[in-house]
Amino acid sequence: MELELRLIFKAVGFFSLIAIGIPCNVIILVVFIHVRRTEKKLLPSNTVLTVLALMNLLVIFSKGFPQAIHSIGIRNILNDIECKFISFTYRICRGMTICVTCLLSCNQCIILAPSTKFWLYLKQKVPKNISWIMVLLWCINGVIYPSCFLHVRAIANYTTSKYTLHLEFCNHDFMTFVVYVANGVAIALRDFFFVGTMTLASCYIVFMLHRHGKQVQGIRSSDKNNEKTMEYKASLAVVLLVTIYVALFGIDSCIWIYTLTVSRVSPGISDARVFFGSLYTALSPIVIIKTNKKLKTILMCKTKKGLLQSTNSRMNTTSE
Repeated sequence: MELELRLIFKAVGFFSLIAIGIPCNVIILVVFIHVRRTEKKLLPSNTVLTVLALMNLLVIFSKGFPQAIHSIGIRNILNDIECKFISFTYRICRGMTICVTCLLSCNQCIILAPSTKFWLYLKQKVPKNISWIMVLLWCINGVIYPSCFLHVRAIANYTTSKYTLHLEFCNHDFMTFVVYVANGVAIALRDFFFVGTMTLASCYIVFMLHRHGKQVQGIRSSDKNNEKTMEYKASLAVVLLVTIYVALFGIDSCIWIYTLTVSRVSPGISDARVFFGSLYTALSPIVIIKTNKKLKTILMCKTKKGLLQSTNSRMNTTSE
């Protein structure tokens, strides 16, 4: 009975994540690709959001789907090559969601910062090189995970070492203690550096927002103030994204620390950790769609256009 309940909760959780995450991230991708093609340009922050949506989708396909399929009783459907590819894709894209969210918060921090010599240099260089920065982040993550191609195999009847991560359809056998620890340290350093950086950037953004709020009290709004208000609304959205990520990262880390203190980890605990580790892929696109002005404007225009076409079609049909 306990096993059935765990699998039911697991199925509901991961199928919900898929049902929400895929359409929301696809909407972001399609809209921003459309903007890039029609307007020939995309704001740096929107470029970062496009990459974040793509990474979210790949995390869902490489982790959400296997978890969901496993929860309904499907087992051992991947071979060694497929296991290596899926494992590498998930780990790279999960790492990129951390790095890209950090980049988003740092970019917004630079936008709000005063125009001193140092900040002015960053204001000029970062937006122009945002694509190259993301390529660099991709390379950093790629260097961390060569073990995916070396040590990941499909589940089968073979002996594994005690340094093995048993996943749904695959085993990640690190073989030796040194490789196991080195991999864990590299990932921990990456995670805590980028999470720490995005937290500091968000704290600075909150400080700037608070200072701006005091400055505009009692001042009648003008076009310039309205423009500033748009910037600060975007900043609030970035802070919200970072807050969600840090909260989920905190839950993930707490569960991970707990697993280190017990000799036998419950499957339910492992499932919960994977779920909270993947939940950002469904929550972040909702926040982006709700708060991004460009997205909201285009989606509203498309909706109104669709309603007008539907109304005209009905009227034509009636008149005939």
